Amino acid sequence: MSKMHLKLKVNGEEKELLAEPRELLIHVLRERLDITGPHIGCETSHCGACTLEMNGKSVKSCTVFAAQANGAEITTIEGLAEPGTMNVLQNAFREHHGLQCGFCTPGMITRAHRLLQEIPNPTEEEVRHGMAGNLCRCTGYQNIVKSILAAASEMNAAKEAAE
Repeated sequence: MSKMHLKLKVNGEEKELLAEPRELLIHVLRERLDITGPHIGCETSHCGACTLEMNGKSVKSCTVFAAQANGAEITTIEGLAEPGTMNVLQNAFREHHGLQCGFCTPGMITRAHRLLQEIPNPTEEEVRHGMAGNLCRCTGYQNIVKSILAAASEMNAAKEAAE
């Protein structure tokens, strides 16, 4: 199969490469661009470990072909904070024990980031509904929800203080 020329903007950096159009975005990111935050889990879109933002929407990168991502702006867990630092959500997950083994965490935080862009002050029910496509086998979700609500509260307080 012939390869196509791809242009992507990943975590603020322009990337160009050749890929087979049927190659999955998760494999392009991990194997070609060495962006290993998104994890390969079920490869059927059920677990959400591969969740990232593409053109301002949460997507499961195990279901996106490389050809579909051509020209896209992509943000992974690595792009949510400056290198060596953590953003509000990452800190909240640490502070409120929203992670255990950590396998689902990059997808959880990336999805939570988009959720808080869509609903800046969510209820517990809205968080649970918004995160339903991301699975965790370790935590029981209570601390994940608590982490997201704490991050939302902190982000809203900072926004109010800045106004």
